[in-house]
Amino acid sequence: MAFSELLDRVGGLGRFQILQMVALVVPIMWLTTQSMLENFSAAVPSHRCWVPLLDNSTDQASVPGTLGPKDLLTVSIPLGPNHEPHQCLRFRQPQWQLLDPNATATNWSEAATEPCVDGWVYDNSTFTSTIVAKWDLVCDSHALKPMAQSIYLSGMLVGAAVCGRASDRFGRKLVLTWNYLQMAVSGTAAAFAPTFPVYCLFRFLVAFAVAGVMMNTGTLLMEWTSARARALAMTLNTLGFSFGQVLMATVAYGVRDWALLQLVISAPFFLCFVYSWWLAESARWLLITGRLEQGLRELRRVAAINRKGAVEDSLTAEVLLSAMQEELSAGQAPSSLNALFCMPRLGLRTCISTLCWFAFGFTFYGLALDLQALGSNIFLLQALIGVVDIPAKIGTLLLLSHLGRRPTQAVSLVLSGLCILANTLVPYEMGALRSALAVLGLAGVGAAFTCISIYTGELFPTVLRMTAVGLGQMAARGGAILGPLVRLLGVHGHSLPLLVYGAVPVLSGLMALLLPETQSLPLPDTIQDVQNQAIKKATQSTLGPIVLKSTHL
Repeated sequence: MAFSELLDRVGGLGRFQILQMVALVVPIMWLTTQSMLENFSAAVPSHRCWVPLLDNSTDQASVPGTLGPKDLLTVSIPLGPNHEPHQCLRFRQPQWQLLDPNATATNWSEAATEPCVDGWVYDNSTFTSTIVAKWDLVCDSHALKPMAQSIYLSGMLVGAAVCGRASDRFGRKLVLTWNYLQMAVSGTAAAFAPTFPVYCLFRFLVAFAVAGVMMNTGTLLMEWTSARARALAMTLNTLGFSFGQVLMATVAYGVRDWALLQLVISAPFFLCFVYSWWLAESARWLLITGRLEQGLRELRRVAAINRKGAVEDSLTAEVLLSAMQEELSAGQAPSSLNALFCMPRLGLRTCISTLCWFAFGFTFYGLALDLQALGSNIFLLQALIGVVDIPAKIGTLLLLSHLGRRPTQAVSLVLSGLCILANTLVPYEMGALRSALAVLGLAGVGAAFTCISIYTGELFPTVLRMTAVGLGQMAARGGAILGPLVRLLGVHGHSLPLLVYGAVPVLSGLMALLLPETQSLPLPDTIQDVQNQAIKKATQSTLGPIVLKSTHL
């Protein structure tokens, strides 16, 4: 009797699984707000240099009463490239000649200006406080904002590498519980960070925990759910991220102070930490690591919650050992990263699938973490991304069944890239159209993520499948780190970042056409199975024209 059959006996889809689903997916929704937080907490408000005539009450008293704030702004701040008051320069001395009706904006020299040596004045009409305004992450320091986001994504990369090994050694539940606590404490501490480097440190620790929660949540759901319900469980887990996008927009709309917003989205994880002790450890992991009594206790507990008391008496140590021996009897060859690149038929698959993973992380995080560049109403845009992502993920599952893996992967990536590239042609004044194209582009990227998650598992044999998936996830994290940094190219041209964000998924989608179709094919277990499938396909392609020719004869 295999372990999966044993799980069916205690209940692979019952009351326990429903409770576990709620307990694990609700934190996923709040976890998404941590990743999307800096769309709001790091929003860049309109700003200008601090100038005495406008911001010093003593100097204002000496100004003639006939001059209004607009006149004082004209003589104090030069016009910028968009013919609005410059955000990073001010006049050394008031340029009174600019009040002359016959004067032009060019009646001053660059030598008459200076940087904002006394700081900036920020527009607080949308947000009462952001980290940009708190630590002046503007002008010469504007690169610190995307750097903070890349530090956060680096935390996810490190967390994915560390927490995976830790959960294999110490257990899924223990690592998950620790990650909940770490996210709650680090997130709360970030709200009180005295300096920007300290803030980045706590955000790094939050991201570290985010990666651990994501990995262990999926693992627990898969290992405690029967095979027939596993797809449903993982789909609901994925939809938790979509609902989290909507939750982020809702919370940020009501809380406009960055520190309070940081607290609001971090505090729920203290509750998650408390109730996580109720969660069951993976019985599969317990038995594999020799913790027979604990595994037996967890299985009996699940059977009791699922109201299958009769099964409890039949569960013995001998039954458990027999179940695990049968499951492990198939054996797996040791996985090797070199095999993915060196073995015949696998090198091309590895390179292209890794590129698709990279395109997802690069494009999604590059755009989703900078909503201000895509539309004026970032609250509505954030909510729309989550709402559109829900049918996109459900629809992708249908397309995979009807069109196949390869066309769906290619089309989702190419269409998302084309939507992003189209935004380079849309004027900034057409905010609604720019927002619509951005949402469609991100929905396409979300569909590509769903597809590559399934496609990767079918492209590689069982003995190397998790190694290939792990490599893809690392590529996605690497792309996510580089994505926000591409926005720095905006100083050379406003459309340049969008050109890069759009080109990467288009090229990746075209490369995906070189992958083999895996729809309706049995999952390969060994490298030889992959080679046999390729030989069989090549033989059919060769014999096809011959058979057709003989028919005509």
